[in-house]
Amino acid sequence: MVMPNGFPSIEDLLKQTTAQKAQSDSAIQAKKQEEKPVTGKTEEELAPAEKLERKMERIEISSKEHEAAQLASISGVQYINLVGFAISPDALRLIPEERSKELKTICFLYTGPELRVGSVDPDNETVKNLVFELGERYKTHAVLYKITDDSFTHAVELYRALPKIREIVKGVQIKQEEIEAFQQKMGSFNDIGTILKDASITDVLAIVVAAALKVGSSDIHIEAEEKGIAVRLRVDGILQDIAELQRDQWKKIISRIKLIAGLKLNVTDKPQDGRFTIYQKDQKIDVRTSALPTAWGESVVMRILNPESIQLAFEQLGLRKPAQERLIREIEKPHGMVITTGPTGSGKTTTLYAILQRLNKPGVKIITLEDPVEYKLEGINQSQIDQSKEYTFAKGLRSILRQDPDIVLVGEIRDLETAETAIQASLTGHLLLSTIHTNDAAGAIPRFTAMGVKPFLLAPSLNAIMGQRLIRRICEKCKVEDALDDETHAKVKELLDAIPESSGEPKPDTANMKFFKGTGCEACNQTGYKGRIGIYEILVKDQEIEKVILGTEISEYKMREVAASQGMISMAQDGLLKALEGMTSVEEVKRITGL
Repeated sequence: MVMPNGFPSIEDLLKQTTAQKAQSDSAIQAKKQEEKPVTGKTEEELAPAEKLERKMERIEISSKEHEAAQLASISGVQYINLVGFAISPDALRLIPEERSKELKTICFLYTGPELRVGSVDPDNETVKNLVFELGERYKTHAVLYKITDDSFTHAVELYRALPKIREIVKGVQIKQEEIEAFQQKMGSFNDIGTILKDASITDVLAIVVAAALKVGSSDIHIEAEEKGIAVRLRVDGILQDIAELQRDQWKKIISRIKLIAGLKLNVTDKPQDGRFTIYQKDQKIDVRTSALPTAWGESVVMRILNPESIQLAFEQLGLRKPAQERLIREIEKPHGMVITTGPTGSGKTTTLYAILQRLNKPGVKIITLEDPVEYKLEGINQSQIDQSKEYTFAKGLRSILRQDPDIVLVGEIRDLETAETAIQASLTGHLLLSTIHTNDAAGAIPRFTAMGVKPFLLAPSLNAIMGQRLIRRICEKCKVEDALDDETHAKVKELLDAIPESSGEPKPDTANMKFFKGTGCEACNQTGYKGRIGIYEILVKDQEIEKVILGTEISEYKMREVAASQGMISMAQDGLLKALEGMTSVEEVKRITGL
């Protein structure tokens, strides 16, 4: 029998699950007998008072069921009594027990094309979102029913009675086949926007991830705005607009993202962090997800942690030969500190991992302390800090030193306690690698002293400080010669002429300089750039640097002056040398370094 609204009747649902009923009831009864002895009496053995009490209980339950049916009618949902209903294991598996108890919601029927969910509170938005997501994920027709507490209590017993059910909601995956199918349709950025606008809610996230992987994006931004939903990708460090979706799709899209990333669907007024994994044939790609409340909803940023993006050999970092030789000498010392500086997204992690890979040899123990561990390195012990458990950089570093490591990497030096512990480690026979947030190499030493580090401890502990940025490469398919204006030409000539002879770099011919740029084409999405390379400056501690650290005048300007005299070329000069070689443009060097 089919109801007027097109849904199967309760009688039909019961018929569809008759086969499982005997098994379910038998399992529940066996479980109950294990947990407590049967001490009840038959109806005939009951005293009159006990008979009355039992009858009143049945009347009360019946009254609650009748009331639930009326409330369901008012709310516009259907009603069902699950006492005696045969719930199949396949249906129960769709909602984990913990989640079921949290929401007082249970899936009681799943036939493939049809899915039925019962809830004590069907008006709850979180419950509605869950039912929607189940329908979307399993591509089935999901319907929500009203049930009573008694009905739910009976049904939830099945979780204990039946074999343990694994949780699968947090194991939602974006399949590689889906990604590859969408990527085949993407010839340009315009194609991505077109595909997105015609996609179902279920496919939106898969399409965006497929696009991000295809163009080598590091981050996906999906943001609720006043009139729409902005979808943007960060490619080569620059955010690029991909599409604008309809505003009325926001709730469904954000629910889909939160479900896959393991975030709470009902939390919209607090920041949340989660992650999910894309499983490919030869590797796993983690996607770290952050949701932040905004004026028009939430902003979601998904950082793609692609192992391929950090699997650079030390020689592929983009270091010029003299600078590379300098750095190798310092990292091969048995102790001391090698510090990298630069803003977020400047490639510090990639550089440090490349150094670790070079140093990772038999007989060497390497331990890292990171926040968080984003990429797994074979043969290296990686530890993640946890502020909630008071496992900080400083405390973790002290514990690491008891592990007798040869080389230690600390994700970031943020405070005096961590700095002092790192210095002590470097002074007691360990090579310590870390990062600190300053604009350039010269600013690192004043930053240490501003934290409160004692100069007489800092001076002997330092080996080298490296400043770095990532700069975009010119797209080879639309590369043309670039003519500089007089002011820029003069500035470029001044900087290149100032490269010290002691740097080891051959003097550039500034009288016959030739530079290039990209005009923009389909291959680079009209940006003129494709790919990135590092630009560096390496300050190596020598006697002059040590004198400055121990002296009274510790400033960035003084450090920069002394560093130049010892042969350090700046990031701007390194960038201009790469521009002379046709790798990048002067305009890009100017954007990154300010010249």
